[in-house]
Amino acid sequence: MAHRSRLTGFVLDCRVDDLGPHVEFWSRALGKRVDTLDEDGDGKYARLQTADDEPALLLQKVGHDSRIHLDIETDDVEAEVARLEGLGAKRVEKVHAWWVMEAPSGHRFCVVRQQRAPFGPHVKQWD
Repeated sequence: MAHRSRLTGFVLDCRVDDLGPHVEFWSRALGKRVDTLDEDGDGKYARLQTADDEPALLLQKVGHDSRIHLDIETDDVEAEVARLEGLGAKRVEKVHAWWVMEAPSGHRFCVVRQQRAPFGPHVKQWD
């Protein structure tokens, strides 16, 4: 079955106690206003404002070392994960409705359900 996917965003993983000051830093550093300081009400996620044709910018409070990872959004998470496994990626952990994956290079990334509708001009159709 065909499915679609695209790069949806970059996530700044922050190993910190309080995400707030770091959201402020990245907001000012990138010239992006804060969209939400506490996206899920648990203090773990904040979002900076981006245009519809830009990748989303999320900050995430984590327990591992600080790093940046990318998210790939898709209308079929399992099909996209299987496609990426065929390219050599590995499933690391299922979190809610998405998968943390590891590329053959060792980089972590996430495959998430569609975040923004419509997909827009940068979507790739996979058969």
